[in-house]
Amino acid sequence: MTDDTMPSSDDLHNRDQPESKTNTASAEPNGKTVLLVDDDIEIVEAVRYALEGAGHTVVVARDGNQGLALAERENPDLIVLDMMMPKRSGFLVLEKLRRLRTEPLPVIMITGNEGSRHKAYAELLGVSDYIRKPFPMERLISSVDKLIGS
Repeated sequence: MTDDTMPSSDDLHNRDQPESKTNTASAEPNGKTVLLVDDDIEIVEAVRYALEGAGHTVVVARDGNQGLALAERENPDLIVLDMMMPKRSGFLVLEKLRRLRTEPLPVIMITGNEGSRHKAYAELLGVSDYIRKPFPMERLISSVDKLIGS
């Protein structure tokens, strides 16, 4: 991904509002919806751009509470979940999702945290993949495609 293809800051949405489904990239949508839950606007825009470019529909939540609400409302095929966020951490979101859902939902946890205890706890909660920031976008796309198809 080159810098000249990244969305400008003028294209960014209001941080406090959950965003609806979008797929503005040229790739044909594949019918799979990814819920992206992260409070970092730069990460959100880069990941959304890459996922849409790979043909996925993306729904964005800016914190854990919005993430839980959108997980219920949108019934995504996969969640990309940041570990450290305001209002409700990724761990708390994951714990609640595991209690509420009868069928497990694939979750990729992304984090800047280096601690091995955090990774172990995420695995205990059943994350499908655990990716440390910064990461090559191809690594995330590969994981998403492996879990829900391309």
